[in-house]
Amino acid sequence: MELNLDVETRKTTGKNAMRRLRAAGKLPAVVCGGGLESQAIQLDRKQIVDLLAEGNENSVFLLKVPGTKEKRHTMIRELQVDTLRDRILHIDFQRIEMSEKVRVHVMVLLEGTPEGVKNEGAMIDFVTRELEIECLPGDIPAELRLDVSELHLGQHLEAGDVELPSGVDLLEAPERVILSVTMPRAVEEEEEEEGEDLLESELDEPEVISGTKDGDGEKGEEEGEKS
Repeated sequence: MELNLDVETRKTTGKNAMRRLRAAGKLPAVVCGGGLESQAIQLDRKQIVDLLAEGNENSVFLLKVPGTKEKRHTMIRELQVDTLRDRILHIDFQRIEMSEKVRVHVMVLLEGTPEGVKNEGAMIDFVTRELEIECLPGDIPAELRLDVSELHLGQHLEAGDVELPSGVDLLEAPERVILSVTMPRAVEEEEEEEGEDLLESELDEPEVISGTKDGDGEKGEEEGEKS
């Protein structure tokens, strides 16, 4: 997805200047990479927040300087966020060429409910929720979908099971496990405890010795002699 974003060249630096900039509804940012020097810019906070809500972490941003022909394709390399106030503090943009492939991580979304979850008391155990791929910037999928409806208890799906769009290459090992359908941990622990209790009861059972005691045998012989 390509999103248009208006930016301005930024000449001010320092903490106080950044505070004033943010107070005015602007955000400081930097454009880097592409074999060029880093360039300090500023942009409208509301516009970028709205665009981020519309797109995703792998969206392509076409940065434009209003009133000029200057523009550049970029992607977000780093987003600095104030988690306490839930607001963006700074953005690093990476220059890209639309004709050159990029490497990105894309979320894997599940379709359906596994048979093991519906009918066998199992649960989904995630190993990873995203995969690394390579493709042209214009071909980056918003997400990768994986049908899990046929999975039973004890089965799993691997990276190679994900159907990729045309022009998209998988950079993960095909055998990398994405998820498995397993028994809930509490149930597994309960079964293990029951097995241990059963083993202990078998070990604690008293030994049974067949035949008579030595004393009883001697007594029987004496009675035989008397008779």
